[in-house]
Amino acid sequence: MTGKSGGPWGSGGGGGNNGGNNNGGGGRGPGGEGPQIPEIDQLVKKGQEQLRVLLGGRGNGPGGRGPGGGGGQNPMFTRGGLILGGLAVVVLWVFASVYTVRPEERSVELLFGRYLQTGQPGLNFAPWPVVKAEIVQVTGERTADIGQSGSGRSDAGLMLTRDEAVVDIAFQVVWNISDPARFLFNLGDAAETVRAVAESSMRDIIARSNLSPILNRDRGAIADELRESTQATLQSYEAGVNIIRINFDRADPPQEVINSFREVQAARQERDRLQREADAYANRVLAAARGEAAQVTEEAEGYRAQAVNAAEGEASRFNAVYEEYAKAPEVTRRRMYLETMEKVLGGMNKIILEGDAANGSGSGVVPYLPLNELIRGAGSNRDARAAGGSAGSGAPAPTNITGSSN
Repeated sequence: MTGKSGGPWGSGGGGGNNGGNNNGGGGRGPGGEGPQIPEIDQLVKKGQEQLRVLLGGRGNGPGGRGPGGGGGQNPMFTRGGLILGGLAVVVLWVFASVYTVRPEERSVELLFGRYLQTGQPGLNFAPWPVVKAEIVQVTGERTADIGQSGSGRSDAGLMLTRDEAVVDIAFQVVWNISDPARFLFNLGDAAETVRAVAESSMRDIIARSNLSPILNRDRGAIADELRESTQATLQSYEAGVNIIRINFDRADPPQEVINSFREVQAARQERDRLQREADAYANRVLAAARGEAAQVTEEAEGYRAQAVNAAEGEASRFNAVYEEYAKAPEVTRRRMYLETMEKVLGGMNKIILEGDAANGSGSGVVPYLPLNELIRGAGSNRDARAAGGSAGSGAPAPTNITGSSN
């Protein structure tokens, strides 16, 4: 039996032993009328043989290592094949070691399971299998719900205030990752840890607050204090978590007592209204009393100043009169007598009689004098002079003295 020669598929060659011709064709089909189609298994075998030839081996022909070969001792792969194989391995290793980090992500590179470094966005290189990279999304917001429906325990939002009231609180903690390495190594369940810390901090804040401010005006302050307290606790854990904000959903009394609570709130509002009205009335009365007190005080101060000034004036006048009296006693004494008599008799209705009529020694003229008309006329004259004096210089009106002689 002779081996085939020619191309890798073995279809060429000279004449055969079965009546084949020398036209270079292959074997014929039944009856020798046309070319024979090769079998599929033969095509597969020939393909494998051709691959061996390309990689530097030998075929199954003469001198080959297959059946019918000479049994040579050459290696199966040549130097060029080894180089190509090595390059392929290097390419595969580089492909397995290079990875991409998106802008919203960070990578944590581990050397035999120990933290090595944190990869930044872009292309990063981690020699496989020595270094392994864990990619963590850091900018995306994550949430932890406390006291809301479907967020875990049904009583998580029931908290006790300082004035021993129960309030039902629901809020949401929004957080993200600030340190991927600490986040991966220090927290077993990050979401549960954030939820537990936030709930504990909220209970502490509510226990130091009264019920009314929580329900009305202090929600913003409570949310800010809760964020700071939760962040401080997580930093003490080295959790690598950043608390972005607190969404305060509700703060209401429990559903079982909400109607009674509303009645209490209405009564408190009525009490506050009445108290404000009472305070307004008290302020109004107090202001009026203070005004009257200030008026009386000012009047007293005015009277005191007037009395003091009058006393000082009298003292000054007395001193001046005394100085004049010391200089001329007789003249001063007579002047003082006349001034005193003017003051005493100036405002009186009087009739001065001279001579015998005055001492009643004669026949007398008093029964014949129209005393009533004289007194009336003297009074009218005095009033006219007084009015003229007040309109003028303001000097006192002179005394009217009506005399009658015998």
